[in-house]
Order: sequence, then structure tokens, then C-alpha cells
Amino acid sequence: MHKKMVLFIVCAMMAPLALSAAPKVLRVLTHSSFAATPSVIAAFEKANDVTVQFSSGGDAGETLNKAILSKDSPLADVLYGVDNTFLSRALGADIFTAYDSPALASIPKELQADPSHRLLPVDFGYVALNYDRKFFTQKALTLPKTLEDLARAPYRSMLIMENPATSSPGLAFLMATIARFANKGPGTWQSFWNDLKKNDVLVVNGWEEAYYNEFSAEGKGKRPIVVSYATSPAYEQYNAPDPKPAEPPTGNMLLEDGSFRQIEFVGILKGAREPDLARKFVDFMLSPTFQADIPLQMWVYPSSSAAPVPDLFRQLAPVPAAPAVIDPAVIEAQRDAWIKEWTQIVLR
Repeated sequence: MHKKMVLFIVCAMMAPLALSAAPKVLRVLTHSSFAATPSVIAAFEKANDVTVQFSSGGDAGETLNKAILSKDSPLADVLYGVDNTFLSRALGADIFTAYDSPALASIPKELQADPSHRLLPVDFGYVALNYDRKFFTQKALTLPKTLEDLARAPYRSMLIMENPATSSPGLAFLMATIARFANKGPGTWQSFWNDLKKNDVLVVNGWEEAYYNEFSAEGKGKRPIVVSYATSPAYEQYNAPDPKPAEPPTGNMLLEDGSFRQIEFVGILKGAREPDLARKFVDFMLSPTFQADIPLQMWVYPSSSAAPVPDLFRQLAPVPAAPAVIDPAVIEAQRDAWIKEWTQIVLR
């Protein structure tokens, strides 16, 4: 046989082998705050001969909307970042495939908000009030003890918050106040926000503007109380230059019903190109390896009760004893109306 013909046959036989050897691609759509140690993701890629392709969809609500609008031609195989404020909307859109991951065995039932297992809990955290330690010490001012205190004269012009219409922590704080007055009173959440407006609450569009531009602990702003996260003091301490201070510049103000627990979920999108790999990735996100990576990457708590939590979290990011709770179905039914009413009260 002619040498060229032999070469042609050999190459033709090898071509499919070369194509099959190329790693598959798993597409993962996340919100913009997703983070993971590269070596942790690389370990999954190596173990499964896959390349994980991440894309950011913006904040949680924006990411979900993109997935809903593209449901006939999914942008990804897996979506991470839907939280409990958007859970009912996500399930109602019917864009996820149920998956009963064996890793759910290590996750507390209270975090498994979707009994159909279309969305599985990856992590949770708390929106809470942070305060500037130095400010309150220098002024010899007592910290507020209740939400109502924030609307009283000693704390006038001290609070910064994010707009619930444009910000996840802003929305979570609004919901915390709604739950507080709906469950315990006296008064209504509407009257509380009227009082806060009279006490000169400052509303900005997003968390970065509130925390880094207006909050006094960062040295740029003049206001000593901000709606942020219960893990913010731990983050400040962790990232402080050496030698580290004895305590962070910020502290948590864990008022009763003044914090709101956010749970973040992962799900496999219907029409996924790589459903088997998608299931493996969900298992991976709930595995000890990924769960242990969560706290110091995304500054939230891992959902798995088997995952270690850094001592820094125990010291500076305690879990609030009495966070506000609202059923996800109620949130879905009332969210837009609540935001509209809040806007009329505070911004008009």
C-alpha cells in the first residue's frame, strides 16, 4: 500500500480519538459575588476530565432573570446564586431539574427550603447592622438595643442602607423590619420607616457605595451604622495588614429581628448539555472540599454541618440568635408591593 495512503488511514483512525480526548465543558452561571479557590475548582476538573466555564450574571435577581429569559436555550448547565428571596420565583419559572443529591444528608433540613430538590442549599449568611467601634467609643454613645432605637434622636443621621429595589442586602433589611412588626409590633413596618425617614436615614443604591463611601469606619463617610453582613467584621480583621489590630474597626449590632438569613442555592437547568457532569458538580459544591472553601472565599457559612468553620467566624461573625424569617412564598407574593410601598414612604 502506498505510504501516503497508510498515513491517511492512520490519521483518519486517530482523529475521533483526538476529538474524544478533549475535555468536556461544563457551563456554570453564577451571581457576581461567587468566588472559589482556583485549585479547588481545578481538582474537580481533573477528576472529571472537564473544563468548568464560569459566567457572571450580575446580582442574584439579575442572574435568575437571565436564566428565565433564556430557558428555551439555556445559558448554562448549572446555576448558582438564587437565594431565598427569589426561591419561589425560581421554582415557579420551572427552569430547574430535580436532583436528590446524596450530599443532602449532611445539610440541615431547615436550609432545605425546596422539598422538590430542584434547588439545593450551598451556603447561608446574615444581613445585619455593622457599626463603627471607634465612633461609639469616642462619643461614649450606647449602641441601639432595638430596631426602634434607630429612629430615635440619639441616632439621627447615623444609618446608611441600600435601596431594596437595587440591592440584595437592602431588600433583606427591609424584610427583616417587615417580619419584626408583623410578628410582634407594636406599630407597623410602614410607621417604622416613616420614623426612620424623619431621623434622616441615608439610602444609596448598593452595598459598595454604602460601605466604602458613606460608612465612617472606612474613613470616607460620616455615618457609623450601615446595613451590611454579620461576617463583615471577620473580613476586616482577616484582611487587615500585619501586625493585625486586637479587634476589627467594625462590630455587629445583632438586634432582635434586625438581621435576615439569606440562603443561596444551586440547581441544574433544564436542557443542560452536560446533565451528568452537572449532577457531579452539584455534589461537588455540597462536598467537604468545596464547603470548607466557602467561608474565606465568599464570607458566608457553608450549608453542610460537616464542614469546618474558621475560628475567625466563631469569634467575629456569630450566628444571630433571633434572625427574622419570612416564608419564601410570601416574599414572592409581596416583594414587589413591599418595595413599591417602601419607595413611596422613604424616597418620595
